[in-house]
Amino acid sequence: MPPLLEVKDLTVRFYTQEGVVTAVDNLSYRIERGEKFGVVGESGAGKSVTALSVLRLIESPGQIESGEILFKGQNLLELSESEIRSIRGNEIAMVFQDAQTALNPVYTVGEQIAEAIEHHMGYSEAEARDRTIQLLDRVGIPEAETRFSDYPHEFSGGMQQRAIIAMALSCDPDLIIADEPTTALDVTIETQILDELRELAESFDTAIQLITHDLGVIAEVCDRVMVMYAGKPVEVAPVEELYYNPKHPYTVGLMSSIPRVGSESDRLQTIPGTMPDLIELPSGCSFHPRCPFAEESCTRSEPPLTDVDSGRQATLDTPHAAACIEYTEGLAEGLTYAVEIDDSGGDIGAIDAADGTAAATSERDGDD
Repeated sequence: MPPLLEVKDLTVRFYTQEGVVTAVDNLSYRIERGEKFGVVGESGAGKSVTALSVLRLIESPGQIESGEILFKGQNLLELSESEIRSIRGNEIAMVFQDAQTALNPVYTVGEQIAEAIEHHMGYSEAEARDRTIQLLDRVGIPEAETRFSDYPHEFSGGMQQRAIIAMALSCDPDLIIADEPTTALDVTIETQILDELRELAESFDTAIQLITHDLGVIAEVCDRVMVMYAGKPVEVAPVEELYYNPKHPYTVGLMSSIPRVGSESDRLQTIPGTMPDLIELPSGCSFHPRCPFAEESCTRSEPPLTDVDSGRQATLDTPHAAACIEYTEGLAEGLTYAVEIDDSGGDIGAIDAADGTAAATSERDGDD
């Protein structure tokens, strides 16, 4: 049986007055049925563009230049507009980043959810209303039958986000793409939403592609994770493996930036510099201007995703892969990135950042 979703060599470009922006560059990944797959990285890494590409929602001046997006073995890029519309919201649903803009202010919340159910599932108006009320109740909306007739502005931010999740689940999709679903929420509501999203996905046997910049969110929800930088994957691994054995300096830098309870330092670790200009990427490895381990060879060639165990070029079946020249040049033997993890399980950070900017420390052969 093919994977639920398989993206192969996807490239997306935006043609602007300033130049051509390669937002996603030769990206490949897969999601199995029922799997919770995380995509993490800074703003500008290409996470949201990847998600919009799956649903073919890239608009001018953007363009999907090449690649395949296989859903249940069918290439979505070859479908007509009417065929892809039958999949959007039905088989693949999306939880957008901003619930306020995702809900139409002139229709009630219940009407908007019921409309999708009627359209995709062939329910009568009464059946769609009943299912909508059940879903609103399921995601934690109090007095769901009454709130069916409320407009979006009558819902709090947390309730709006719950309504969007109810809408995403309304047609029993096989895949939910959740793009920063908790960005605008406070910590208490964020935890509730994540718990509900995970539990509901398990109840409905729905796969999730969760997009976020927060590795803490990934740890709560996901089975596997892909770290993106400048439109490309730089590390792919099971979540636990990524947290306890990260291999790419960017991944370690992201984890170093997580606040640590009980840390003696009064400064947060940071990754120096900013995401590169996607119009004029640096030569070689895109991360080398910010990398504490960069060598001259890092500026010459761009490393492909490589199996961290064998040193061979990674495939979609590779459990743990990283795009670092340490692996492509066979220098990785004995290389580890020392990541300090507190006994409580919640303290993740880099060791020996003496100046407050280094992302991690490494131990090479023979080095302390």
